[in-house]
Amino acid sequence: MKAMEVLLSRRWILKERDKELYYEIRDHIGLMRKFLTEKLGYQMIVNPYLVKIEKIPASPENWMGISAFNDTSEYVFFCMVLMFLEDKEAGEQFVLSALTEYIQAQYKEALIDWTLYHYRRHLVRVLKYCVEIGILNINDGSEESFAKNDSGEVLYENTGVSRYFMKNFTQDIMGYTSPRDFEKEEWIDIDEDRGIVRRQRVYRRLLMSMAIYRRAETEEDFAYVRNYRNMIQGDFAEFFDCELHVHRTSAFLVLSDGCRLGRCFPEEHTLSDIVLLLNGLLIEKIREGAVLVPDDEMVVISEEMYRRLIDECRERYSKGFNKTYREMTSGEFFREADRYMTELMLVERRDGHIVIYPAAGKIIGKYPKGFLENGGSDE
Repeated sequence: MKAMEVLLSRRWILKERDKELYYEIRDHIGLMRKFLTEKLGYQMIVNPYLVKIEKIPASPENWMGISAFNDTSEYVFFCMVLMFLEDKEAGEQFVLSALTEYIQAQYKEALIDWTLYHYRRHLVRVLKYCVEIGILNINDGSEESFAKNDSGEVLYENTGVSRYFMKNFTQDIMGYTSPRDFEKEEWIDIDEDRGIVRRQRVYRRLLMSMAIYRRAETEEDFAYVRNYRNMIQGDFAEFFDCELHVHRTSAFLVLSDGCRLGRCFPEEHTLSDIVLLLNGLLIEKIREGAVLVPDDEMVVISEEMYRRLIDECRERYSKGFNKTYREMTSGEFFREADRYMTELMLVERRDGHIVIYPAAGKIIGKYPKGFLENGGSDE
């Protein structure tokens, strides 16, 4: 077992749910502690309930967040669930109606009416997530009964781990007014040593971001990667099967096929394959001279050309897609591909144009020869 990969890929390891893995990870903590604390600046939580690493990014990105949530109100409801559980002991039971009454009393932005389905749907999604990650156990009933009717009841048990979900802040955050305030708070304790801050920021970016790009605001970080690339490569290779690729304007931590660190690109689904094919199509256009690459390697094209590229990808390769994507309209296909590429920060809209990041040209895909001619089959 690759303990570091497991620990970084999961929110936490709960003793109650996976006792064998919990003890195995805990036994390996000593070997990982120096890398996690010195290179990444991550806090470690090891107690009788769980093992957890506080995985804070160097900066927030589009793909970060709780993938199970689809609406801002679900994040609000989730925070209220955590607040509600603060006064509950581990193993203490409560009924869903007690929680819904609490949320109604605490929610100041609007009047929560549980007879309205969309409120119940959002809360059900949050409660399912809480059960999935181990914050709650269901002792009787089902969330689906509440989804169908606001009188539906469920008996929950607090596992006691909710208090470890949120990061412990060293400063009073009540005066914070923007996400930038939280970013500054992360480095406040070591602000006097810019060298430590830079090192930890660089390692976090390589580990959690698609790439480090050379820009005016990242010039210092990029210089650090170029000057210490061998040391950085050695540090990461000690725990992961990976290579550090440093180019003129970008740096990537490239994982081997057998290395899994949470969410990685490419992913194992058709939409990821589509984006790989689209990246390959972009490289074709660059070689043909239809798309120009500037000195900073940030390709800028019009919205119209971006749409044409995605349409061409669909027309050329649709035989290899699964039924869902084959049967999409052109508009639906564009929205799905664009959403995914924007989420992964492969593209960005800027001043009415589309900026395509160098990562899009770093990883491309193509079908085997004869694949499409055989109707999307190798046979």
